Amino acid sequence: MSPGARRRVVLTGLGVLASCGIGKDAFFAGLSGPEAQGPQWVDAFDPSAWFDPKEARQTDRFAQFSVACAQLALDDAGGLTVDPGRAGVIYGTGIGGLATLQEQIIVMATKGPRRVSPRLVPMMMGNAGAAMISIRFGWRGPCETVVTACASATHAIGNAFRVVGDGRCDVVMTGGAEAAASRSDGIGSIGMVAFTNMTALSTSGHSRPFDRRRDGFVIAEGGGALLLEELEHARARKAHIYAEVLGAASTADAYHITAPAPGGEGAVACMELALADAGITPADVAHINAHGTSTPLNDLAEAEAIEKVFGLPGPPVTSIKGVTGHSLGGAGALEAVASILSVDRGLIPPTAGLEEQDPEIRLDIVTGAARPFVPGPVLSNSFGFGGHNGCLVFGPVAP
Repeated sequence: MSPGARRRVVLTGLGVLASCGIGKDAFFAGLSGPEAQGPQWVDAFDPSAWFDPKEARQTDRFAQFSVACAQLALDDAGGLTVDPGRAGVIYGTGIGGLATLQEQIIVMATKGPRRVSPRLVPMMMGNAGAAMISIRFGWRGPCETVVTACASATHAIGNAFRVVGDGRCDVVMTGGAEAAASRSDGIGSIGMVAFTNMTALSTSGHSRPFDRRRDGFVIAEGGGALLLEELEHARARKAHIYAEVLGAASTADAYHITAPAPGGEGAVACMELALADAGITPADVAHINAHGTSTPLNDLAEAEAIEKVFGLPGPPVTSIKGVTGHSLGGAGALEAVASILSVDRGLIPPTAGLEEQDPEIRLDIVTGAARPFVPGPVLSNSFGFGGHNGCLVFGPVAP
């Protein structure tokens, strides 16, 4: 559907849980903080603020994050009254309840099969986060989960944009969450061990996107929720509008299960499609929030793709993973929230950990301190194992 044919979709509520802050204000301030060193946990998260003790015990941490972020976003949206049949939930996760699965396998091995929790399946299933949001709010529109590795949340947001823009729903809660790096078993997360053995994690323990010394990502947990609302619905209730969703796109590399396509060809196609969907040109883009994982191959492929689409020096680029680490299926939601707040506040967060820019990466990367800019269209990129590419375009709300 062309931009002129669909309903306009805006963002009226934001909720976020990250190692650098809980809530949109603490999170955005934290993005100017120090470089991520070692796994990034949301240590300040207390599930009792959202769940009673029994509910908390029966809910995997990623689903706890999902519900908490969604409630923060709904509270932030303020005064929302909506037909439950026209309100939906489309959420993303890359791994879902892996921590619960690991814990219960240990229980079976040490205490026997009869001690395995009867709640295992609903705790580990990837759709638990979306389902629990829908149940919590009583929203009976579409309730779906997107699982496309590190592009999950970005694709979820793009799908939610279509659902509102096409007129199926007036509001959709979207985003993503991940808590795959559990520490509760005392022996280390199987997810962390797998990424370590894959040599994807930084051996130095530092997140350094686009830096010459980058050697892998720093794993993280976290989540973000965004309330998408049809423009006139939001205006009628005098909601604060952070930004407008202008476009979205999804492509596949069709190349390799973990490595990006050479030269970032899939990413190039995805960015071009997102801009076309938004009805804008590369020259219109004011800022790019990069996927920027701090892995040698992916950072270079993304930089090459950005250069092909935008030329040099191109728009200012940042990667917030220098602070937040990489929260896998939740990463795109954190980056979408950062992009939207950049539009709302006229500030681009710096890329922490970048001290010696890779000479092969010739982009204008924001470092040192937040950079003021005149808010315009912002492109948010996500790329995941499996060759999944996702791009979103946000911008100020035009009259």
